[in-house]
Amino acid sequence: MRLRHIEVFHAIMQVGTISGAAQVLHISQPAVTKVLQHAELQLGMPLFERVRGKLYPKPEAHRLFAETEKLNRDLQGIRRLAASLKGRAVETVRLVSTPTLAIGVLPQAMTAWRRDFAQTRCELATYHTSEIVNALRLGEADLALSLQDPRHPGIVAEPIAQGVLTVIAPAGTWSAAECTQPIGPAGLTGELIGLADNDPIGEIVVAACEAQGVQPVFRTVVQTYQIARSLVEAGAGTAVVDPFTAASATSGKVQRRQWAPPMPVQLFLLTANHAPLSHGARALANCIGATARACLEQGAA
Repeated sequence: MRLRHIEVFHAIMQVGTISGAAQVLHISQPAVTKVLQHAELQLGMPLFERVRGKLYPKPEAHRLFAETEKLNRDLQGIRRLAASLKGRAVETVRLVSTPTLAIGVLPQAMTAWRRDFAQTRCELATYHTSEIVNALRLGEADLALSLQDPRHPGIVAEPIAQGVLTVIAPAGTWSAAECTQPIGPAGLTGELIGLADNDPIGEIVVAACEAQGVQPVFRTVVQTYQIARSLVEAGAGTAVVDPFTAASATSGKVQRRQWAPPMPVQLFLLTANHAPLSHGARALANCIGATARACLEQGAA
């Protein structure tokens, strides 16, 4: 029996009439009759006794009903699942991000995404980039955000926003005219907040300083960019950070200047190369990219 045969057969078994089955299935009575006749023709036997407009199942029909009941339930479950997926009701999007991006970019992006995906479940976690690669490869996350391209053969890195390395300092550190000019290693004065030795941006800053014969002294060293930003906001010193962290700093507490020479910093969307994104996940990635670009524009204003 075909799936359509089973569906009609079960409807008739439940309600006992052609007209009732037609109402249950939302199809015409002639359509129900035609499907039933085709099913009986294929089986080579009648399944029902016709008496005064009602259908009484034969013993063979009862046996067939018992065997096909689970299949019919599975069919209904598949249809409910398809309807739910279409309505985005059961989709789960699993996103992992480096801590800086989770705090600086994600909140506004999630707010915008939720307008169209109010019912979609979203699981958020913060990892470092090495942990992100493992999560994607093991199927524990659908998409990820990082300021680094891990250059891993199993990972696709898609740039979705780009800015430049930025120096942030407590308000009042520079004049208005100085804020319009880039600043290089020689301009780093006063209390400096450094990044951990294995941090990519920290390595870039130290290498640039050494290339110009500058030996910066970092008496405060932090593990994350958002801690550096918080210290600068509190007046504890100057730091060189990514543009997204700089743009998300509290207005009125922090001044910003581009690093010289300009050093591009990209925001990457990371996915496993064997796992295409769902509709909801791709929409979230688009919202994140748009939010990140808008954040950079506002920070430059």
